[in-house]
Amino acid sequence: MKTKIMISLVLIGLLVIPNGMAMAEKDVSKDQTVENVVEERYHTVLEQWKEAGVENASNFEASISPSDFKDVKEDELLSAEDSKGYGDRVFYWHNQELSFDVIAPEDGLYEISFDYYPISKEVVPIEGSILVNGKYPFYESRRIVFPLKWKSVKDTFDSDRFGNEIIPNQEAIAEWSKISALDASNLQSEPLKYQLKKGKNTITFTHLNGEMLIGNVYVHSPSELISYKDYLQNNKNNKKVQSLISQEAEKGYTKNSSYIRPVATTGSSVVPNNPKYLLLNTIGGDSWRESGQRVNWNVSIAEDGFYHLTFKVLQKKETGGPVFRKLLIDGDIPFSEAALIPFEFNKKWVNATLKDEKEDPYLFYFTKGEHEISLEADASPVERSIFTINEVIKEMQNFALSIKKLTGNQNDRSRGWKINEYFPDAEDKLNDWANRLEEESKYLTSLNKGNQSKDIVSMNMAVKKLRTLNKKPNEIPNRLSELTEGSSSVAQLLGNLLLELPKQPLLIDRFYIHGENKLPAPTSGLFKNSWYGMKRFVQSFSAGNYSASSADDQTLEIWVNRQRQYVDIIQNLADQNFTPKTGIKVKFSIMPDEGKLILASAANNQPDVAIGISNWLPYELSIRGAAVDLHEFSDFEDYIKQFSPGAFLPLMVDDSVYALPETQDFYVQFYRKDILNALNVPVPDTWDDVIKILPELQRFGMNYYTPIAGAGGFKSFQTTAPFIYQFHGDLYEEDGMRTAIGEEDSLKAIEFMAKLNTIYSMPMQVPNFYNHFRYSTLPIGIANFSTYVQLTAAAPEIAGWWDISPYPGVKQPDGSVERWATGSGQSAIMFKGTKDREKSWEFLKWWMSTDTQVDFATTLQTLYGPEYMWNSANLEAFKQLPWPEEHKETILKQWEYLQEVPRTPGAYMVERELSNIWNRIVFDGENPRSAVDDSVIAINREISRKMEEFGYMKNGKMVKPYQIPSIEQVKSWAGEEHEN
Repeated sequence: MKTKIMISLVLIGLLVIPNGMAMAEKDVSKDQTVENVVEERYHTVLEQWKEAGVENASNFEASISPSDFKDVKEDELLSAEDSKGYGDRVFYWHNQELSFDVIAPEDGLYEISFDYYPISKEVVPIEGSILVNGKYPFYESRRIVFPLKWKSVKDTFDSDRFGNEIIPNQEAIAEWSKISALDASNLQSEPLKYQLKKGKNTITFTHLNGEMLIGNVYVHSPSELISYKDYLQNNKNNKKVQSLISQEAEKGYTKNSSYIRPVATTGSSVVPNNPKYLLLNTIGGDSWRESGQRVNWNVSIAEDGFYHLTFKVLQKKETGGPVFRKLLIDGDIPFSEAALIPFEFNKKWVNATLKDEKEDPYLFYFTKGEHEISLEADASPVERSIFTINEVIKEMQNFALSIKKLTGNQNDRSRGWKINEYFPDAEDKLNDWANRLEEESKYLTSLNKGNQSKDIVSMNMAVKKLRTLNKKPNEIPNRLSELTEGSSSVAQLLGNLLLELPKQPLLIDRFYIHGENKLPAPTSGLFKNSWYGMKRFVQSFSAGNYSASSADDQTLEIWVNRQRQYVDIIQNLADQNFTPKTGIKVKFSIMPDEGKLILASAANNQPDVAIGISNWLPYELSIRGAAVDLHEFSDFEDYIKQFSPGAFLPLMVDDSVYALPETQDFYVQFYRKDILNALNVPVPDTWDDVIKILPELQRFGMNYYTPIAGAGGFKSFQTTAPFIYQFHGDLYEEDGMRTAIGEEDSLKAIEFMAKLNTIYSMPMQVPNFYNHFRYSTLPIGIANFSTYVQLTAAAPEIAGWWDISPYPGVKQPDGSVERWATGSGQSAIMFKGTKDREKSWEFLKWWMSTDTQVDFATTLQTLYGPEYMWNSANLEAFKQLPWPEEHKETILKQWEYLQEVPRTPGAYMVERELSNIWNRIVFDGENPRSAVDDSVIAINREISRKMEEFGYMKNGKMVKPYQIPSIEQVKSWAGEEHEN
């Protein structure tokens, strides 16, 4: 039996990998995985140093001035006069590397620090990487971040038209700072250490992103903090001061992240408060949850002496459990115990006095004068758990991959397996994973002082699933969905933990520097709470808000299908810029459900304009006579030159255009630079190139991702249409009355789309490409804007080591590459019931103008962080967004091949049947021609029915053709500016 299975596997392997595809030139061992490709993690290297007895160097510091950097060009060194106040020559670091030699007095561990002055003043961070003697000593050394300091442009809060306070704009503070090289994820409790050999060592600092001036670089022994006991001894002759200094946390602060922001918190316990208006009266919350984010407050001390520190906080982390902060005074941690201060979970406001494990409050010594008090979010206590979870996930995925190789990736529940014959250690593996996770569960419980949290519950559920699977190991091949693939699998539970564990949210109302004074109560009493609630209820009837309500005859009513943060900014921009310049008043309302626009229009209760709506809605509204044809405006054709022609296709009927593109998605190729470089694998440009690199990826347990794998059971046009267009196929015949997917070019595209999975073994189902990309199991693949935001905002450990390139395409006889892909986004529409078409058109033009889009996008991203990146459909505005320049160039290049799917009355049937065709070919093994022919019949029948409904056919005969919109049609309006 075993012999037959092995012969079958060999035959399958020969079928799966076509001739001439292997790139490897030498034999490959069975255990080669992604772990062999990149450097060890810092956690592992630290353990190796500990086992090997490598110790910290002692009493050493070398200061290397820019003049001593190796091979520096003269124009890269700025004079003392141009040094921005440094007082010596400095190095202008922008797109090059710098190297220097240091003579280490002994073998051991050292830290590296920099004097730096940021020139980049954007939200995109300044980043570099450090090599020691030509190598990265650990993976975290590939990305070192140099943070900017930020502040509000004013320390008072303006109010909007409703009387609610609005967040001020932010500005970067340019000043010299000193920083030690840190883990970019900020999961390590101390600066990174580097092992140097005795004698000469060459340290190289390479550029990843941003610009700055570099002063001296320091190589020194790791610093050690004194204990609280020694801290008190050093200041033993000072007295305790009996005074009370109170400071509002939302005022007088700087920060190292632009999007730590003041928050409007309601309730009688918060100071200040107002039952009618939203006041910005606290700081932090979810905007201050990332490890390493720091807030600095300037305080004035009237008398030398010891003080206590108390923060009035609300800590209600969604999953429960404590969060941690690092305390700094005047930029330094005063003693070792202040490096890790827990704030326990509590749904109520509390006065959290900083104290030791015995509940004795710490004493902090301040001299008379100005001081800076800082709190920095710190997730280092959970670093060990995050590391263990990562390791377990990788091992599980490798185990699942080995099982798939054994079973041919076929899930046949009628077939039995004796798993121990193929994997003798299978039960030991599952038991080991469960034990390691159980140990981390106990550790997290101890951090939480014995209390349970959702994180701990998820960990225990994962342990239970592993133990259950281990009871019947022979069923594992048919239960992989419980281990690594399902939405409730062990891997998914652990993957969610990796996202939740590092979060450290904390909301602060105010803080006190005090003696033994009695502090104001953190919460108000029952009567005050009740009275406040009653007043707030009464005031809610007269308070202004963004609810959908009729505007007066002189005011345009705009419905916005977005969150309040977006609407606040749009309303303020309109009040400051649009209304003063045009005299047109506008009122914005948050749209509760965009699907109800059709009903609102039918009831004649529609707004003048709606923005932020899905790009399928304008078509549905237009064929019902509810939308204005924007092509009627005389300046329309000139105005649309700043948009991609292909973005208009789903917004058109015949020669009419019923909306403007507002945002624009993009599908590009994401790839891990570190892994592809290590494997010496080129970045593919065409689908043929993709196929060539698959064997090299697959032999390391990796693969290539396509959006089809992430689409679930239904494959939308976004996943299927690019293949049709790249192979010069069409979805519809020219008159729109029949589908064209049965024609030769379209059939070739469908066959190729299916072969990627059936022949070339690309994954069929991937629940989350973002996670697989981070864990390196899918180091390359095609994804869209949402993945770009996730990787930018929530993957600091690989930032700087991934990149994007255009969508792989089909090479043409002339050498060009056809890369057509979709790019669905949101749109902006004008309703026929508008009170003034010209004014509504003026608003649409203002909203989608370059200046407005740049202002809106920059403000949004600066205030709310990278997860609020704005992908404007205005190409000129997009060029000016605060994104990496090289990424914008790639996206703009891909947008030259943007081709959205035109809408027709029967489009939904084409989309559904294309999905069914793929499923029948891939899962049922049906012949492609047969599968397509069956679907063509069903599609044409439905198209005919819908064409009769909308008056394009009668009794089965065409009355008038349905013109399928084309890119050439849109280009003809805009002239030749969009010609490729």
